Amino acid sequence: MDAFSQLILLIAVVSFFTFQWLFHSVSPWMSSRVSPGFLRLSHKQKIEWNSRTVSTFHALVVGVFCLYILFFDEAVNQDPVWGDPTLVKINVSITTGYLISDLLLIFYYWRAIGDKFFVIHHLAALYAYYYVLGQGLLPYFANFRLLAEFSTPCVNQRWFFEVLGYPKSSKPNIANGVLMAAVFFMVRIAVMPIYYSRMYSVYGTEAFYHVSFGGRSAWIFSSFCLDIMNIMWMHKIARGCYKVLRSSRQLKAETQENGKTD
Repeated sequence: MDAFSQLILLIAVVSFFTFQWLFHSVSPWMSSRVSPGFLRLSHKQKIEWNSRTVSTFHALVVGVFCLYILFFDEAVNQDPVWGDPTLVKINVSITTGYLISDLLLIFYYWRAIGDKFFVIHHLAALYAYYYVLGQGLLPYFANFRLLAEFSTPCVNQRWFFEVLGYPKSSKPNIANGVLMAAVFFMVRIAVMPIYYSRMYSVYGTEAFYHVSFGGRSAWIFSSFCLDIMNIMWMHKIARGCYKVLRSSRQLKAETQENGKTD
């Protein structure tokens, strides 16, 4: 194993233990001081709270790194299949450590945070990242996938508001819900044509056929698998956002009516 591969392995291991530490120690300590409502939560709710806090931290770190690569890493953008994967490997190794850490927590605390769709999502991502880290192939597409992490903070914030007892019609909840739907659509749905058009542009080329059959299968299978789930989640988010906005308008209309009557 060369020195850089050892570094990538070390980053993944450090990432794993860092996210475990954040879950077990940092999040409970910080949350109890930032949000007094945390102390009133049940044991199961505290487990999910800590899981989502760690998830938000991971999303912000990896998301910012992803944008930097997307805008400034010319080697990856010019050759999406075999471009220099150095920065992408570092980013993916951080995510790999997080995904393994999160899978461990999901299985250990299944009754609190178990979700078969998250297990499928994590395994599909790890399957694809194995080829990125092991062979350095498809760096552009691996990095592009990490754009989806920008929707995670809003999704988690929605749960935080809910568990803290914020009414769905409250202004913070409505603002976050609209932002969540908009960001989720932009980074997971609207980017699909860009992603698949880039995939189509390299399909059948010499660079494409230099990728092993397993690598091509992992790339295409994981892409379809993740996007099917993204569409399902987008449908649920859009319906929820529509219901909240509709109920908010009805409540506002009723309040105005009562005010006129008084």
